[in-house]
Parts: sequence; structure tokens; C-alpha cells
Amino acid sequence: MLDKKKFKRIVGIGCIWTLAFVLTGCSILSNTKNKKIVESAVSPVEISFWNPFGGGEGEFVERIVQDFNSSQKAVYVKQLRLESNEYYVKLSTALSSGKGPDVAVAHVDRMSPFVKAKQIMPLDTLASEVGFDFKELEESNVRSVSFMSKPYALPLDTHFHMLYYNKAILKKAGMLNDDETPKLAVSTPEAFIQMLQQIQAKVPNVEPFAVNTPYFQEPFLNMYYQAGGELLDESKAKINIHNDKALHVLKFYQQIYDSKLSDVNDKTPWDTFHNGQAALWMGGVWEAGYHLSEASLPAGIMPLPVLFGSSMQWGSSHTLVIPTYVTKDKQRAAMAFMSYFSKVGSMLWGQAGHVPANRAVLQSQAYRQLPYRKLFIEAQHGVKFAPQTDKYATMFTTLSEELQSIVMGGIDPEEGLVQLEKKMNSVLAN
Repeated sequence: MLDKKKFKRIVGIGCIWTLAFVLTGCSILSNTKNKKIVESAVSPVEISFWNPFGGGEGEFVERIVQDFNSSQKAVYVKQLRLESNEYYVKLSTALSSGKGPDVAVAHVDRMSPFVKAKQIMPLDTLASEVGFDFKELEESNVRSVSFMSKPYALPLDTHFHMLYYNKAILKKAGMLNDDETPKLAVSTPEAFIQMLQQIQAKVPNVEPFAVNTPYFQEPFLNMYYQAGGELLDESKAKINIHNDKALHVLKFYQQIYDSKLSDVNDKTPWDTFHNGQAALWMGGVWEAGYHLSEASLPAGIMPLPVLFGSSMQWGSSHTLVIPTYVTKDKQRAAMAFMSYFSKVGSMLWGQAGHVPANRAVLQSQAYRQLPYRKLFIEAQHGVKFAPQTDKYATMFTTLSEELQSIVMGGIDPEEGLVQLEKKMNSVLAN
């Protein structure tokens, strides 16, 4: 395995030479020692890069862009960060109008409508032109961005949920081992609830389990996928969510809420955990730096407990795409930047908490020596990406709204699932 410095040096040099060969305006000369050097004959190609990354993620991306711009003179990346809640509206408008970014971030579950409308381009030929091989990436990530057997994006990562735990609270509840790992060897919903009740009884002034009720579709899908559930039937044309698996999961969460093991009205459960007021929190890997680096918070992390039969869980991926309106020289420049982000920038991106899709980085000693990354790699294998349908974004919104109505409004789970399936099928039909 390569150490971090050697890995970055080797890959970085490769990316710089790739840029020299594929971008217009570069010539190869010989110096007095008969070694080839590269000189740029024209100004660098400037490309715009849109992304929705704020907070800690934004800082890592800023560093990757700066490092890329400093590493060579053929391409200059100008970054534009948009607010996450308006990002896809603005990106969709830009792609439709043919005027916007030269390279952009797109979550894997938001790609399908862009592919269907021919607004983003396949990358197989372009990748070959700049010397990038999709075989360098995890196969599951490449499959997730492939349509008609062609990759339409360069996947950067996989992100998903882990179970965060407060060591001090678990110790008070008699549920912490000597090595500060939790005694959470549970394998059924009933056993998990009994464990939460033990926390409630021994540490009554905290929330045993902070559930992401504001975005309840995510904790729901984690357990629904564990139970073997699917959002679409085999035909991929109809919703398949009014079933015993979904009903079992919903009743599990409703029992947790009804027993006051989680506060259904908690609007910021991630802060509840971070402030030391919750024993457990099912949060994203991207929160690892936030929770685990807080000196006043004795937090640990582990894969989600297997409660419904399998280790499958919800997950997604950040990818980079190139709009079809982008000119040829900027296409090459964009692909060269994407290649750098994958090969070199992924080491920084992995520090943000995401699991890199680039296999060399993922397998490097430098990445694996980061705290808890071996657990991340273990959990990654159970991630289930969204089904490829151009209606997924609307489906996901409907799923979110209707599940909120069920858990917040006290609706009977079976009745709620009937209405949920009906509304989601209406979305597919239209």
C-alpha cells in the first residue's frame, strides 16, 4: 500500500502530464538534458464548477480546487457554491437553458432525469482521451452511474449512516465495555427497544435514541432495506411499499415514539446528540468529523445494528457530471479536473467522512489509518442505491411528506402505507 505522500506525488504527476497531453495550447519541448517538459502556449482553460457543499465539506472542496489549480497551468477551476436547498432547482434550470456550469456535482439519485433529457454527457470516450479508467473505481459506484452500459458521471464517494453513541451515557446505563465499545449485541427490533428502555430507566434525563424525524425517510429506508424491501416492483413501473416489511418497520418506530424512547418533536436530533442529550444517533458518515472531534462529547461510532435480517441500508453518492452544452476544450478540461478530484482529491474528501469511490485511495494505508475508516468500509458493502428512475426525486419528496404525516400525525401505519403507495404510484404514472 502507498503512504499518503507517495500516493499523492505519483498520482499528481500523472494528472499533470495527462493535462499536458490532452488540453489544447500545450506543446512538448526538450530541455538541455534531453528531458521532456511541458509549456502552455496559451492562457489556461477556465471552467466553472457548481456544487452544494457547505460547512466542513465546503472547506475540503475548496482545498481540492486550490490544490488542482496550483498543480498545473493548463486549467483553472472557478468554483460556485450554491445553497443545498436551491441547488437542484438552479442546476436543472441551467441544464435546460444550456447555460451554466462546465462541471457540476449531482447526487447519484438525481441523475436519471438529466440522462433522459440528454442534458449530461456519457463520459467513456472523454475519460479515455484524458487517460482516466473507470476500472479504477469501485464497481458498485460505476454501476450506479451507468445508463445503457455507459457511465454518465464520475462517482466520488459512497455515503450512508452509522450508529453514533455517547460513551458516558452508555457507561451510566451499564452498557459500555472496558474498551469503550458498546454492549449493543442486539439482532431484533424487540431487543433493540428493550435496550433503549434500559437506557431510559438508568439515565432518565436523556433521550435514549435520537431519530432523524425531520428526514424520517432515511431512517425508515435503512430498516426497510434491512428487511429486504424495495421501492419499486419487478417491472420498475409501480411502487411496492404497502407490504408487511414496511408495516413492521413503521410499527417499530411508532413504538419507540410512543414509549418516549425518542422525541418525535425533536427538530434537530443531530444537535441533541452533539450536545450530549441523546445516547444514540443514526447519522451520516459525513458527520464523523463534527461529532467525533468534539472534546466535550465522548462519542463513538459503529455500523447500524442489524435488526431486520440483513445489513442492507440506505445510501447515496456524490458524482461529477458534464453538461452536453459544454465545448470540447472545456469538456477535456472538466474531465481532467474530475480525474484529479478522484485520484488525488479523494484523499482529502475521505477526511470529510465520505468513503472514496477511487479504489487506490480506498485501499491506501493513509486512508485506512484515519479513525473508524475500517468500520466505514465494512458498512459500505451493505449500501443500497436508489432505483434508476427519472421520477425518483419526486418519489422521494412524496415518501418524505407522507411518512412525516404517519409518524407526526399518529396515522395508523397500514392506512398510511395505502395512501403512500397510492400517491407515489400517481407520481410514477404522471
